[in-house]
Amino acid sequence: MSRSVVYTASPLLASKTPVWRSKFIVAAIALGFVGLGARAAYVQVFGNDFFQRQGEVRFARTLELPANRGKILDRNGLILASSVPAASIWAIPEDVEQDKPEVRAKLKQLARLLDMPLPDLTKKLADEDKTFVWIKRQLDWDVGQQIAKLEIKGIYQRKEYKRQYPEGEAAAHVVGFTNVEDHGQEGMELAFNDQLAGKPGSRRVIKDRLGRVVEGVGETVPPVDGKDMQLSIDSKVQFFAYQKLRDQVLAHKAKAGSVVVLDAHTGELLALANYPSYVPDKRQNLTGEQLRNRALTDVFEPGSTMKPFTVGIALESGRVRPETVVDTTPGRINITGSTISDTHNYGVLTVEGVIQKSSNVGTTKLAMQMPAREMWETFSAAGFGQKPQISFPGAVSGRLRPYKTWRPVEQATMSYGYGLSASLFQMARSYTVFANGGRVIPATMLKTDETAVGVPVFSERTADQVRKMLQMAAGPGGTGQKAQTLGYSVGGKSGTARKQVGKNYASGKYRAWFTGMAPIDKPRIIVAVMIDEPSNGVFYGGAVAAPVFSEVVQQTLRMMGVQPDMAVKPQIVANAVEESL
Repeated sequence: MSRSVVYTASPLLASKTPVWRSKFIVAAIALGFVGLGARAAYVQVFGNDFFQRQGEVRFARTLELPANRGKILDRNGLILASSVPAASIWAIPEDVEQDKPEVRAKLKQLARLLDMPLPDLTKKLADEDKTFVWIKRQLDWDVGQQIAKLEIKGIYQRKEYKRQYPEGEAAAHVVGFTNVEDHGQEGMELAFNDQLAGKPGSRRVIKDRLGRVVEGVGETVPPVDGKDMQLSIDSKVQFFAYQKLRDQVLAHKAKAGSVVVLDAHTGELLALANYPSYVPDKRQNLTGEQLRNRALTDVFEPGSTMKPFTVGIALESGRVRPETVVDTTPGRINITGSTISDTHNYGVLTVEGVIQKSSNVGTTKLAMQMPAREMWETFSAAGFGQKPQISFPGAVSGRLRPYKTWRPVEQATMSYGYGLSASLFQMARSYTVFANGGRVIPATMLKTDETAVGVPVFSERTADQVRKMLQMAAGPGGTGQKAQTLGYSVGGKSGTARKQVGKNYASGKYRAWFTGMAPIDKPRIIVAVMIDEPSNGVFYGGAVAAPVFSEVVQQTLRMMGVQPDMAVKPQIVANAVEESL
């Protein structure tokens, strides 16, 4: 027989409950469901846009698809700069379980692959409040693959691109470099950054809290790779010029040096090198001395290399002829209380002899016959005091004061290169006047097959006459005998100037240079060399800079396939004439 349960026997159930309480509870539950329904309606319908945005902020990401940066090529198609895949390592510190022995062992392997001290690695991972930290960027791709095989929780990597520079320090000042974000910072990488960089693409994705892609949303925009660009630089000429410059700077214990090689027909820059230099993709501890592109950014008083322009003005005006006699006795001249001197008393010289012997007195006597305006106009037309029209960052204009401010002694000193300033690049370009029938041609760093159209400065006859004098200056009895080279005739002018520090000239500090062309009858190239502060006992341009000119000319003309125009090397007198300072 079953027992019946009397519920009213329980004191709790037997107690009387007010009716309103049960109604209240039911109403509260119903109201809760209404609130939830209203909230759902708000979230799903009325406030959908806001919550959609919040969700995207937290989980949706737009991934940038990097564009492959364009290559930089030399005139023969050889690579000067290119991009290769690289692995950039990042971490979520709070997810790296450093307290586990197996993880610590893997972190040691990771530090070795990163070439990073283990304490430095653990320091980066020490802050567990961070949800993202870069460990190291732009590692070699194969190193990244080895790191991926370690499978360390919380360690991730991203594919990027990094630049490689096969020519290294030889072409560093031309090519430049990019930063870790692949943006151009120096040289052609900076000048043509927009063209080289291309346009990155994008991909819209949903990520989880670990940064893993869950799904792709929206349309993928593919990247547009950067365009390749071809420079006028010949990498072989560039390397040889840099090598010879470096050797000469070291041999003469100089502070620095620069060399510029121009195609005399097209104005193309075949080489531009500076020493000290740097390796573009290894820039640790890089100094300003290494980074400076001295050939374009440093200006100096050109000294005796300006004398051919002064003589050219005198010839062009008809005041003198090459055989006109100029008496430089006694080797000095007084201009409004200031004495201008030669290193020797050359006595009676022809105009040709003034260039050959590099006479300050002879040049001054010619200059004082002409109006200051005439000199200023010719110097300006040759590019002095004008910023070079070249697509390269940092090119300077130099200094050429207005002729109305010239005092007689300043006109005299400007005639032989003191009182104005120019860069080595400007000096090289200015000598295209004598190589192109009296026309100065524009210079370019991009390859071109067109013959440059120049601006007339002198007549063709005057240019030919001055070019003959430049050949004499580089020959027996001249100041630049060491510029002569095997198989090719050359012409040029050496220069030596005291180095100005502040408002005064520094004692014992000089810049030595040589600017010239070859072959002399039909110039194919122009080469300018500058050695800054040679300190090994010799400082004249004819002794320090001319030998670099000689070697660079010979090698460059051979590479260009220019036939020799001389059977043997002309005789060089042991004691060359020293140019006047």
